[in-house]
Amino acid sequence: QVQLVESGGGLVQAGGSLRLSCAASGLTFSNCAMGWFRQAPGKEREFVAAISRIGSITYYADSVKARFTISRDSAKNTAYLEMNSLKPEDTAVYFCAARNGALLSMGRMRYDYWGQGTQVTVSS
Repeated sequence: QVQLVESGGGLVQAGGSLRLSCAASGLTFSNCAMGWFRQAPGKEREFVAAISRIGSITYYADSVKARFTISRDSAKNTAYLEMNSLKPEDTAVYFCAARNGALLSMGRMRYDYWGQGTQVTVSS
């Protein structure tokens, strides 16, 4: 049974930082591209960042470029999202997703597995 478990969310002031983790089990982590998405109240789930199977390629949404960093540790079967210079508009539930295969994607329909999400709230 595949499980993706996010952690690290919370309440932070604008300008602050958080590091999200996504622990994967039940799949071959090294065979999966990983992505982070977020969903704010009343809005659709949107792409945030993705990383290729071996971590050599990353994509970011324009809204988070230069502030967020995605990474992965295959020894720990864990993906990370380092978030700096947080803004109130970053407030959302953040979801981790895994996609079988080497190619990463910005399309949420292309991901095979999803976590339950972790809440990030940025106060002004």
